[in-house]
Amino acid sequence: MNTTSPIKPENKKKILPRIIISTVVILGLIFLVKQVWFAIHHEETDNAQVEMRIVPILSRVSGYVDKIYADDYSLVTKGQLVMVVDSAELVLQLQEMQADYIQSLSDIDNAKAALVNAEASLASSKGNVEVIKVRLEKSTADLKRDKSLFEGNAITQKQLDDTQSNFDVTSMQLKTSQTDVKVASTRLAVLSSLVKKAQAQADIKNSRIDQQKLKLSYCRIYATADGKLGKRNIDEGQFIQAGAPLFTIVNTQSQWVVANFKENQLKNLEVGKLVNLKIDGYPKLEIQGKITSISDATGAKFSLLPPDNATGNFVKVTQRVPVRIEILDESKYKNLLRAGMSVVVSVPI
Repeated sequence: MNTTSPIKPENKKKILPRIIISTVVILGLIFLVKQVWFAIHHEETDNAQVEMRIVPILSRVSGYVDKIYADDYSLVTKGQLVMVVDSAELVLQLQEMQADYIQSLSDIDNAKAALVNAEASLASSKGNVEVIKVRLEKSTADLKRDKSLFEGNAITQKQLDDTQSNFDVTSMQLKTSQTDVKVASTRLAVLSSLVKKAQAQADIKNSRIDQQKLKLSYCRIYATADGKLGKRNIDEGQFIQAGAPLFTIVNTQSQWVVANFKENQLKNLEVGKLVNLKIDGYPKLEIQGKITSISDATGAKFSLLPPDNATGNFVKVTQRVPVRIEILDESKYKNLLRAGMSVVVSVPI
């Protein structure tokens, strides 16, 4: 005789919710245990993002945009022409400078010719001095001889006076010629300085021509790195100022992650340690990284108004320290990652 009584439907209705609740509680406990276990054995932060070099393209000259050869978010290579600034005004200025430089070369030739003439004049003056010295020697000897003859009544007073006059005139001519030599020497020094001055002015004008040519080369603006352009800030026909940002290139050649860990997490971090990276945009993608450096200052220290935790604030704010993480096998994810993407970083301890 079977004494087992069948389960009543009312009891089934009471047992089923209990089973569901028990299952949920057990699953919740398992999940909680996993989370606690993970938290004990990992340091984790979601305050992290993908970083890339952001390279600005600036204009070195002011002017109107003549032509643009790149568009928003387009790929560029280093040295690729991306924009041309209208250079007509600079070309005219260059032509004027070149004409002025040619005139300065003529000034140098004139100054050199004047210097050659001054050198010839000095040589002539020195020659005259030597000739007059010879005459003076002769007139001196004649005067001495005629004085002796006059004392012996061999010549008349008039003859002696003529000899004395010839001596005096020759002496005066010698002094005048010597003065001419000094003047010619001084003029020679002045003209030499004028030649140097004209040469220096020509060098200055030639240097300005080189500067102008350099400015003209700046009218053709090239990409400074490989990567992708950001949003374009200018259009054709727009006037731009020197130093104004025109484009921004996201350099895709290098990618890394900067994670901002709390200061009380640093005790478990060290350079060379492997980490796990989870990208919000690709949650199923498993990426490994390696800590390459840890900042010597908190992120807040680089802000415009850094906080001072030593002033006795009522609420002490936990500071975060930037940690640079190298992405292992970076080439595999180059086409997936974008600068600024959010990342969750976990470090096994």
